[in-house]
Amino acid sequence: MPVESLNMDRSKRVVLETTSMPWEASPAAGVMRKKLEREAAESGQVTSVVRYEAGSRFKPHLHPAGEEILVLDGIFEDEHGAYPAGSYLRNPPGSSHAPGSTPGCVLLVKLNMIARDDAVTLRKDTGGERWLPGQLDGLWLKPLHAHRDEQTRLVRFDAGASASHHEHPRGEEIFVLEGVLEDDFGCYSAGTWLRAPPGSAHRPTSSGGCTVWVKSGHIDPIP
Repeated sequence: MPVESLNMDRSKRVVLETTSMPWEASPAAGVMRKKLEREAAESGQVTSVVRYEAGSRFKPHLHPAGEEILVLDGIFEDEHGAYPAGSYLRNPPGSSHAPGSTPGCVLLVKLNMIARDDAVTLRKDTGGERWLPGQLDGLWLKPLHAHRDEQTRLVRFDAGASASHHEHPRGEEIFVLEGVLEDDFGCYSAGTWLRAPPGSAHRPTSSGGCTVWVKSGHIDPIP
């Protein structure tokens, strides 16, 4: 097993309340993180919540298998621009940048998980996009990206709204942004990260309303 492997058995369901997790130092001064899944020490596939203190930066670096970012708070920056809370970024395999933040920010970051033939670069300010009606009343969507089976989107539940009971043949990943999400297995407040394995099923709902980031169809089926 690689050194520092964490939550890499994707046949298992994982639920983490990130707001109660401690911040850990990264190799860059002023950049802290909370590790959610991690293949190895400072390499391989990683999902983290990352906090940049005001004025902190990383040196220019390469992402061999790409990077995916959702800005949760503050303003994230790199040499290509400045991205406020709600921004969604995808840097394709082989891309590089020098990230930082003048005022400080908090991010959800996924490293080295983008397919080699997914060469799309994205810079979306989702705050400026309209919510689209979902398939059921009270559900609203902002599509972010799709490639093969993989779909990434923001989903908003009005108070009392429910999705249908459904299965995820290639898994699902959720980060709760606002409110409380509920399903067959529990209740998940803002800041909770969930990863459901391939073949899992549930019926998500929200009594009081919530907004979530959702990725599905990206986890290899269990042999």
